[in-house]
Amino acid sequence: MANATNYGIIGVGMMGREHLINLFHLRSEAVAVVCIADPHIPSQKLALNLAESFNWHLKVFSGHKDLLDSGLCDVVIVSTPNMTHYEILMDIINHPKAHHVLVEKPLCTTVMDCRKVTEAARKRPDMLVQVGLEYRYMPPVAKLIEIIKGGKIGEVKMVAIREHRFPFLVKVNNWNRFNCNSGGTLVEKCCHFFDLMRLFVGANPVRVMASGAIDVNHRDEVYNGKVPDIIDNAFVIVEFDNSTRGMLDLCMFAEGSKNEQEISVVGDLGKGEAFVPENTVRFGTRAAGRDGVQTLRAFDERIKHDGLHHGSSYLEHLNFLSAVRAKGVEAPAVDLEDGLISVAMGVAAQLSIEKGRFVTIEEVMGETK
Repeated sequence: MANATNYGIIGVGMMGREHLINLFHLRSEAVAVVCIADPHIPSQKLALNLAESFNWHLKVFSGHKDLLDSGLCDVVIVSTPNMTHYEILMDIINHPKAHHVLVEKPLCTTVMDCRKVTEAARKRPDMLVQVGLEYRYMPPVAKLIEIIKGGKIGEVKMVAIREHRFPFLVKVNNWNRFNCNSGGTLVEKCCHFFDLMRLFVGANPVRVMASGAIDVNHRDEVYNGKVPDIIDNAFVIVEFDNSTRGMLDLCMFAEGSKNEQEISVVGDLGKGEAFVPENTVRFGTRAAGRDGVQTLRAFDERIKHDGLHHGSSYLEHLNFLSAVRAKGVEAPAVDLEDGLISVAMGVAAQLSIEKGRFVTIEEVMGETK
């Protein structure tokens, strides 16, 4: 497409195809997906079938290096299995041609790898790298952020996030069944919520305490002689450097829930709540009491595709495209530091379960020393 922003997608499994669909719905913004890379033939075929239905004709590569060398795209989406992010990101950053990057969460599976990517990217001011922590764009979450930033509940003191949902979905070669591939459930899944906690409280984490286990899911599964080791439930407490606290309540065998995410943020003047996928926000003040609680329906008229994450992926792409076209004037909304700290919080939580004690962020951030 002439004068379009051309995208390549590295990894066209479930999330890669979700990005493909979202970018198609952004075609009025002059974007086009022109190439994909994935060694998994069935995923290639599914992506090609989708693209053909959009009248997009894609160049297909089996590896990401060939895609980068092709020079076909300006922007790259990395939506490969978590354990591959580090190598792919380093290859993109070190490539002679500058490619702007949107990388799926988590940034990497270890703090060490996140830090190496962050340091390498600092040497490439000609590139933008955004991390796919898109939950902040979900309309009820975005509305709650607006309420908090508007001072309606005062100074934030406590955050409680509950995610009660279905088990992990089946992915290519079942890579997401093992901590060594995913980083662990509290990295793979919950980096979203740790990112939101930081956003709500406006501070950085100091220490983490967690309790979790594998109690229901995947216990009867065996892959190449190995039983999955990913936890399916946990409680996590996070203390921040401004004396606020956050709590995560995760259960991945709770399909009987009306809402998948329920978020509560309490300030010294009031309280705000968001419910997904109900798309409802409630907020009230201490002075007005229960009778003064207001209930709002949250929506964003810009969303053209709800997809797997209630429109947040579409808005993520819209915002990232704006940053790309600003040519260095506008920073990515979710930068590498955000990605790094969200992983560090997850790693600290995983380690806390293993050790049975509080784990400081300094402890996990110091793993490169």
